[in-house]
Amino acid sequence: MDVRRADERYPGGDPATGIASRHAFSFGPHYDPDNLRFGALLACNEEHLAPGTGFDEHPHSHTEIVTWVVEGELTHRDSTGHETLVRPGDVQRLSSAGGVRHVERNDAAVPLTFVQMWLAPLDPGGDPSYEIVRGIADSTPYALPQAGAMLHVRRLSPGERTAVPDGAYLYVHVVRGEVTLGGETLGAGDAARITDAEALDAVAVTRAEVLVWEMAGQ
Repeated sequence: MDVRRADERYPGGDPATGIASRHAFSFGPHYDPDNLRFGALLACNEEHLAPGTGFDEHPHSHTEIVTWVVEGELTHRDSTGHETLVRPGDVQRLSSAGGVRHVERNDAAVPLTFVQMWLAPLDPGGDPSYEIVRGIADSTPYALPQAGAMLHVRRLSPGERTAVPDGAYLYVHVVRGEVTLGGETLGAGDAARITDAEALDAVAVTRAEVLVWEMAGQ
């Protein structure tokens, strides 16, 4: 198990304009050949957008993009005609496939925080697709077969224990609160990269929200 702390993330965005980003993996000007991906996961970005700010239209291709809003409301528009508001508890997926363009903005009057995760597809190309699951229930897995991956969302009360799936690659990201995992205490923004996971439990120290990616070997 390899623990990466929140303060080790690469800073990005443009804080002067109200956009602050924190990258878990090599990203943009922060190139680290030893930190390019983990399993299918290519990026895990924490994004903080002030009201009225956002990312203008930009392209993606050959990437599965999954977004989880922590607080606030994300406005999404893409070149395939989708326009949605993504709120806390929703899982949004954009399969960029052969190519798609999208806009991400905070059009609300309050700050927006979201976690965006990019995964490599098993078969590049094809047609873009889009899905949003409103208010996903706790412990209900979200399958991403395009990347051979499964997302587990856990919302834990203090002292509550949850089994972490066994798997070739597991990525555990703490959205909020504090948990213990494999003898380590993880706080908000911390993550654990686990290979060949077996019989692991996460225990909430405080009320916590955790995202767990279960990924096949690649």
